[in-house]
Amino acid sequence: MPGAPKIWRSQVRHDDFQRFARSHTLPARLVERARIILGAAQGRNTERIATQLGIARQTVARWRLRFAEYGLAGTEKDAPRSGRPRLIVPDKIDAIVSKTTRETPPGSTHWSTRTLAQTTGISPSSVGRIWRAHGLKPHRIATFKLSNDPRFAEKSGDGINLYRNPPQGSLVLSLGEKSQIQALDRTQPGLPWKKGRCGTMTHDYKRNGTTTLFAAMNIQDGTVIDICMPTHRHQEWIKFLKLIDRRTPPDKQLHLILDNYSTHKTPEVKRWLARHPRFHLHFIPTRSSWLNLVERFFRDLTDKCIRRGVFHSVPELEEAIRKYVQGHNQRPKPYRWTAKARDILEKVKRAWAKLRASGYLPKNRKFAALDSIDRQLAAEAG
Repeated sequence: MPGAPKIWRSQVRHDDFQRFARSHTLPARLVERARIILGAAQGRNTERIATQLGIARQTVARWRLRFAEYGLAGTEKDAPRSGRPRLIVPDKIDAIVSKTTRETPPGSTHWSTRTLAQTTGISPSSVGRIWRAHGLKPHRIATFKLSNDPRFAEKSGDGINLYRNPPQGSLVLSLGEKSQIQALDRTQPGLPWKKGRCGTMTHDYKRNGTTTLFAAMNIQDGTVIDICMPTHRHQEWIKFLKLIDRRTPPDKQLHLILDNYSTHKTPEVKRWLARHPRFHLHFIPTRSSWLNLVERFFRDLTDKCIRRGVFHSVPELEEAIRKYVQGHNQRPKPYRWTAKARDILEKVKRAWAKLRASGYLPKNRKFAALDSIDRQLAAEAG
């Protein structure tokens, strides 16, 4: 083609285009453009390149010119196209986003694409595209809980410090109860899973009693001390503490991280602890079970052992739990706590600020947990 721009490239750039031209993972249009540039760099004219690649001569001329003017960046992106004009103007989009986030349809808690489309006069698919562009998912909801413990910063920092820096010559145990575990028997046998079909299970069930699992997880090596009992009064709790006392080396100090369940603080329990000074209790803040690592073990137990299980009696359920714990202890894997206490405090503080900004909380109301966090952060900054 007369007047076609000459293509100059370094050896490094030549190697890059060679790799692009042979690629099986890059988009086909980029592979084609790389082959055009390689052909032009070898001195071939536009007609010859078009014939060899089986494309239009105008296509070869366009990308030769684009590379000559802009280099590699000119071949990576297509030029803006006029396309069909927008039918939904930006003001309309803003109004749809505002309606989605600040209003609800009559008699409902959230919008669907169809109900919002009927109200705004656009198609459901257009509503869906606007929602996706703005990251809106009205059909979904996430749960949360903020602790208002007056000693939130102190208690959370204490537990996190034990997780991240266990005292030398001591054991750190995360304790908890998983109460009211039901021994459920299905009313009809389900079908096993096979290729192309998942397993089946009836939605209804027969209750065969309950049990309570007491567990203490060693955060250093991940092993678990467990026992199942029918109730979880202070008598059972003391029995569990005695089991821990027998199962751990007598020369080790024991730091127990646990929740604020009233059974853990009865006078009988306090008297027993006074006679066993190697036990040191560290309570997490109220309504902060996520700070107790044994809850992570309980979740795995539920998913892998209990939820799909069929149990005809409580002893059968307890035997299944015992086998799961034994298998876990044969190949223990500790849960590593990586979050820093300061990062958690700042995150919780931002969550309180968002709740206040939303208008759902009185601005003049005092929150003990937030005051505790502010004092801790100020102390660290000072």
